[in-house]
Amino acid sequence: MPGLTRLTTWNVFHGRGPDGRVDATRFARAVASLRADVLALQEVDRGQPRSGRLDVAALAAEAAGAARWRFVPAVIGEPGFEWRPALAADEDASDDAYGIALLSRLPVESWHVLRLAPAPFVRLPVPVPGGGVMLLRDEPRVVLAARVHTPAGPLTVASTHLSFVPGVNAVQLRRTAAWLRTLPGPAVLLGDLNLPGGLARRASGMRLLVRGVTYPSPRPRLQLDHALGQGTLPPVRRTFVRRQDVSDHLALGLDLATE
Repeated sequence: MPGLTRLTTWNVFHGRGPDGRVDATRFARAVASLRADVLALQEVDRGQPRSGRLDVAALAAEAAGAARWRFVPAVIGEPGFEWRPALAADEDASDDAYGIALLSRLPVESWHVLRLAPAPFVRLPVPVPGGGVMLLRDEPRVVLAARVHTPAGPLTVASTHLSFVPGVNAVQLRRTAAWLRTLPGPAVLLGDLNLPGGLARRASGMRLLVRGVTYPSPRPRLQLDHALGQGTLPPVRRTFVRRQDVSDHLALGLDLATE
């Protein structure tokens, strides 16, 4: 869009649609429709059997026309079942990887990664598709940031997916915000923070840039997905939440003025 830079975040639920299938064509079409200049993705699979062993981040980057992109796994193994924490050496893993991604159609000067520990000794009931719940232990989390050159100037943009454990997610968010302050500003944090807007604002000390419910997608009641800003950002010209025919989350984004 002329005169605007679009930043978007989307928890893609590993590309799964309401029919329970992961369809590469459907997912690529949904990503392309967002027209994002910088796109933060969460719940991203690479080489997982449940998603047909697709490289979901690579598929999204091609669909978005994003020549600069990076995927960082949080775990190696099957989420919700048997897994181990991912290490820096696992970033090129082609099988059984699960994590987050950040895609950019704009030039990227540098990439930065922060790893966050999970809640210890905690299992919480989490709803599963089709009804019922399962007890899940918390997983380690990752923050991926890029120093992006926008038409309005340099901007640090980060993607993350924080813990579902109350309190732990707030601690992770505080640490993430402190880490972002060590990187060149201004900054926008995009992601599924598993926190409502008021708590996200207070825990981070950052500004809420977008308001709108994003979860669950059939009848959204909660805003778990956020864009938070710090520093002197370009004016926000438009914000949106958008339902796609993929995922249990809505996509959320904003257009920053570039002129």
